Amino acid sequence: MHESHIDAAQPKPALYGQLERELAALIEGESDFIANLANSAALLYHSLPDLNWAGYYLLKDGGLVVGPFQGKPACVRIVLGKGVCGTAAQRRETVIVRDVHEFPGHIACDAASNSEIVVPIIRNGELLGVLDLDSPKQARFDEDDRRGLELFVTRLLAGS
Repeated sequence: MHESHIDAAQPKPALYGQLERELAALIEGESDFIANLANSAALLYHSLPDLNWAGYYLLKDGGLVVGPFQGKPACVRIVLGKGVCGTAAQRRETVIVRDVHEFPGHIACDAASNSEIVVPIIRNGELLGVLDLDSPKQARFDEDDRRGLELFVTRLLAGS
């Protein structure tokens, strides 16, 4: 069992640095991608403040299918280009939404969600899926989160 000791009160750049180090220790020696996704989702969910969902959607048969996550049950399939996850996957770039209720075509899996960030997972030019974080707090995510989560995904891919 891995014990995490993340200080969520520290400035975001330091917090994400600590999360990246925790992730490296968590996935060291484990090459199974799904296992590493599962543990990394739990690490994020239990370490970052103000989240109500943290997890992954994986690209399968031309669409996104729910993968390992923490939080309430989720939408199972998302069409590329639809919702925040489908948009980030199609664009292959991180999407930050300060207010999901103002995002055209937002897919509401949990009515408590008010903001969202989605980071595409790309290995060797191939889209594998997306990392999705939701928050009940408006404007929860910013550029520090984008940078930190993009580095987190890079570390995840390096270890899997």
